[in-house]
Amino acid sequence: MIESTACSEPAEGATPKATGLCARCRSAQGRPDGEVHEPVHVFTQYQSADLIAAIAYEGADPADDPLWSESGAETRTEYGFWSRRSCGMACLQMILHHRSEPVPRLQHLMREGTERGLYVPRPNGGVQGMFYAPFLEYVREIHGLDGAVHGELSMKQMSEELNLGRMVLASVHKEIRRPQRSSPGRGGHLVLVIGRDSRGIHFRNPSGHTHEARYGTLPEAVFTSFFGGRGVALDVSASARP
Repeated sequence: MIESTACSEPAEGATPKATGLCARCRSAQGRPDGEVHEPVHVFTQYQSADLIAAIAYEGADPADDPLWSESGAETRTEYGFWSRRSCGMACLQMILHHRSEPVPRLQHLMREGTERGLYVPRPNGGVQGMFYAPFLEYVREIHGLDGAVHGELSMKQMSEELNLGRMVLASVHKEIRRPQRSSPGRGGHLVLVIGRDSRGIHFRNPSGHTHEARYGTLPEAVFTSFFGGRGVALDVSASARP
């Protein structure tokens, strides 16, 4: 197993060792009243989580992250370019860790994703992706995770997926990390939705700039205002283990 390194909360020390499937994963039946996978440790797309606020709001260059090499990147430039685009693979790291499975370094996942068409370089130097269909094919083949791509995903459908014990990579606006402000849009950034209950939608945000933003819980109406209406549902149950 490649140990996950700098993705832990700075105040909490090293990434905790996963302790096996949670009760939600072991349950073979749906729970219409809602339930949440716990614990799910946050893996951030930037290796130094305490720098996210400066990167997001102060113009800091992620390539200046002192822990850049722990991502598996070969150069600061490679890290600075791909870290801004790695939210989906950081969510995959969270799922693998939750299932007590090997967690590859983030840049290793990004390279594999590029090779398999999850990310497509543009002539102007940008990147298109993450594309959902090749992502699902990739996690089926490599990580033994089945699921469904939802090009159109209502909150009702998401609730149904969560009630079945699945996790959902959901497209939201990146400013979901500041939910006290009105949403400036919908979609464009991926978070990992881990369940729902009477408190609302529970999710993990790989670009959250505070502990509360990384370990998010929002009323459904607030979450919906940031939600782009698409995503990928993944079966993380015991029966889905490779």
